[in-house]
Amino acid sequence: MYKRMKTRKQMKKLGRLSLKRHYLIFVAACLIAAFLGSEFMGSLSISEAQDMEQMAQTENQQNEDGTFMVKTSLDRVSWEDVLLIIAEDDTQAGREMTREVRENAIRDAENGNPMFGRTRGVLSGIVNQLSSGSIIVTMVAAIASITGSENLGILILIVLGALGAFAFWFLVVNVFPVVIRRVFLEGMIYERVTPQRFVFLLRVKKWLKASWIMFVKYLYYSFWCLTIVGIAVKRYSYFLVPYIAAENPDMTARQALTLSIKMMDGHKWECFVFELSFLGWEILGGLTMGVSNVLFTNPYKIAVFTRYYAQLREEAIEKRIPEAELLYDTYLYEKAGSYVLAAKYPDVLEVMEMPEEKREKLSGWRGFLANNFGVLLLRRKQDRDYEKRQAEYVRIHAMIDDVQGEAYPVRLYPIPEEERRKLVQSLNYMRHYSIWTLIAVFLSMSVFGWLWEVSLHLITSGVFVNRGALHGPWLPIYGTGSVLILTVLYRFRKNPALEFGMTVLVCGILEYMTSLVMEIATGGTKWWDYSGYFLNLNGRICAEGLLVFGIGGLAIAYVIAPIIDSLLGRVDERKVKAVCTVLAVLFAADAAYSHFHPNVGKGVTDIEANAVVSPDLKNSFYL
Repeated sequence: MYKRMKTRKQMKKLGRLSLKRHYLIFVAACLIAAFLGSEFMGSLSISEAQDMEQMAQTENQQNEDGTFMVKTSLDRVSWEDVLLIIAEDDTQAGREMTREVRENAIRDAENGNPMFGRTRGVLSGIVNQLSSGSIIVTMVAAIASITGSENLGILILIVLGALGAFAFWFLVVNVFPVVIRRVFLEGMIYERVTPQRFVFLLRVKKWLKASWIMFVKYLYYSFWCLTIVGIAVKRYSYFLVPYIAAENPDMTARQALTLSIKMMDGHKWECFVFELSFLGWEILGGLTMGVSNVLFTNPYKIAVFTRYYAQLREEAIEKRIPEAELLYDTYLYEKAGSYVLAAKYPDVLEVMEMPEEKREKLSGWRGFLANNFGVLLLRRKQDRDYEKRQAEYVRIHAMIDDVQGEAYPVRLYPIPEEERRKLVQSLNYMRHYSIWTLIAVFLSMSVFGWLWEVSLHLITSGVFVNRGALHGPWLPIYGTGSVLILTVLYRFRKNPALEFGMTVLVCGILEYMTSLVMEIATGGTKWWDYSGYFLNLNGRICAEGLLVFGIGGLAIAYVIAPIIDSLLGRVDERKVKAVCTVLAVLFAADAAYSHFHPNVGKGVTDIEANAVVSPDLKNSFYL
């Protein structure tokens, strides 16, 4: 006999418990949905209110001759405006309008906060092109040069834009309700839900299937909205579709919609009243301009209705509703028994059952360096074997929460989740590095940094310039940053997202302090200046550079350094030591000479080639 359904009060209590346990990830999921426009769009009313206030102030501050009004309207130009002007007049008119918009924006940035400079850099160029609409003019002109017709170029651009917008909606906006409901479903009984669960559909290779299910639901409901009754009735008939797809994205769209209709049979009015019970929270959201919705109401409602779905699912299975057997993810609603977990996680249990004293460890100063900085000073075979065993231990250790029942057991899902690629595993990015490998990484990345900056300068100005304070082909700030990423950030390497954030932070501090120290030491000489770049800090660092450092840092930690280390491992150790020593001596000699005679001049610093270097230079230190 089916158990009596929990009351609304009971389900709300359970929903609050889930929200309390997973507050940050639940709020983040709903906030992302609001920004994407898939759900909770009204929660961002605070930004809309600010926009309206700004527009009202603009109208009140316009000059009598209307010049300020013209400027403001140009600042708010849209892509549709650009296309309309091109269609009504010609491409040149659109180009002139976007040029004026871009100049106004750059002038406002220069007169306002210099942090938001828009005169230099790739990011500034992108921001200028997107905000002014000049990218539209460029694309129309390019298509027109091929087709011979501006109107045809506009038509093609509109079609391409529409296709791109639809693709984004279909693949992201449309399917995101399924993504967040998977997160909420796993949060019902498990204590730990990680951000990696946002890519659950990708791991089971069912993202497109889930997108199709939601797309068919959207089409059916749109057709039903043409009738008065269908607007309300079918909203609740299809209410459970995203939950069903989150549990089993492998079913067909017809099966998902039919199952939702049958499960909601006799519960539509009940669901409507249930939603009305949140009316007070919605009113509070309006009074707080959406703040309370973002911070509480939205995730609270989803958490409660996730419990509601679990109740209706249980009822459907108990009543043997046709196709209810497709809801087969049992371990979303009950934790697996120890014997089931033992069969799927034997390697993890073996590690867990190993006594602490029997686990291989390094002690003393060797253990301190290995465990905290990922450094093994010697290149011995037993050291290499040790690091491989440690990397395997780290991989297995990440699944201990599954076995302990604190996280959803991914190995028990009926559709096998995709394991990490063998290439990534073979790179063994959790390895420890010897002092010789770190020297090789430092020198190779210093040379790469020199090649990178020399090439950029050559491309942009057409002039070869020996970049950097040293005279040799190396920029040690790149090598220093690489070594810091491999050592100081060793403990963050298990989490790529955290590794990226910490890389940006460490490299930002390194670049800022290097610029400051070198400028002070050389009597005010600037070795680089990011003034005019979008999101810069005192011209010493900028968002564009930090983004490159973050991406490059991930490449170094997970790909480049492991490859360099593996290649060095195939070479005779004596040869490695000899080459590294020779190059290190050359670098040290260059650094010592440049300490007194730095490489300055046009293209290297902001001073003239014949500028006099401060006498205090001899007491300075260069990275």
